[in-house]
Amino acid sequence: MARSFKETLNSGKFVVTAEVAPPKGTNLKKTVEHIDLLKERVDALNVTDNQSSVMRFPSLGTTVLIKECGGEPILQMTCRDRNRMALQSDLLFAYTRGIRNVLCLTGDHITVGDHKEARAVFDLDSVQLLHLVRTMESGKDFSGNDLDGGVEFCAGAVVTPEADPIEPQLIKFDKKVQAGAGFFQTQAVYDMDNFKRFMEYAHQVDRNIKILAGMVLLASAGAARYMNEQVPGVFVPQDLIDELRSAPKGTALRKGIEITGRLIRQIKEEAICDGVHIMAIGREEVVPDIMVAAGL
Repeated sequence: MARSFKETLNSGKFVVTAEVAPPKGTNLKKTVEHIDLLKERVDALNVTDNQSSVMRFPSLGTTVLIKECGGEPILQMTCRDRNRMALQSDLLFAYTRGIRNVLCLTGDHITVGDHKEARAVFDLDSVQLLHLVRTMESGKDFSGNDLDGGVEFCAGAVVTPEADPIEPQLIKFDKKVQAGAGFFQTQAVYDMDNFKRFMEYAHQVDRNIKILAGMVLLASAGAARYMNEQVPGVFVPQDLIDELRSAPKGTALRKGIEITGRLIRQIKEEAICDGVHIMAIGREEVVPDIMVAAGL
């Protein structure tokens, strides 16, 4: 891409990012297909980091692959699997390979994944990881030692506008802003009125912070109900579940694409936030269809 993600965020355009899930193994064929499909359609591609505590091909390796394919990657980095030394080492390596964007996350707990016997690290949390990135940018490591060659990242974080209660999320949002987050990608949002209330708060904290609304594709009414019951901080309104349920047999995915596109169009037309982060969760091939449905 000709323009960096940071430049895109500051350009005033409606920003669109999507997500690539690394494979559970070394077969990168489908991952490369998704990268090639999306790299010219979206402004940047996130790479999940052992999402849901399921062991996969590394985020770091996949971001390098995106770079080699000509895309603009966002390195997702969790604190669950690495201590501060390993985090810093990975950031140094990423920078030398042209990776300039990092999304700082604490990470899902080990117990939700496929290696329940693993020992979680959590040496830092997402706020401290943001501090670590900014410390490295000053030319020092996290213990105050000089770096021989520095780094510079567009560092972001996540926020969950649908959390109930919302107050702990707002407190952590404030801390992440103070720690130097330059952008936020949110957990999935479906209730636009509620999201607008969050955006009012966010603008009071810092109007210059760029916020991309998370859009998780709803593939069926059952998937929507599952998210309500099992995914913390996600609330799919009943009217959307009913709309998915009423779709003729075999067309639920198409209806989900239509709903996602409609929500994105509303966000853009009403200028609710700065863009969207589309998460198709294993159906990356339909992201272009979602964008068409959104009028992008």
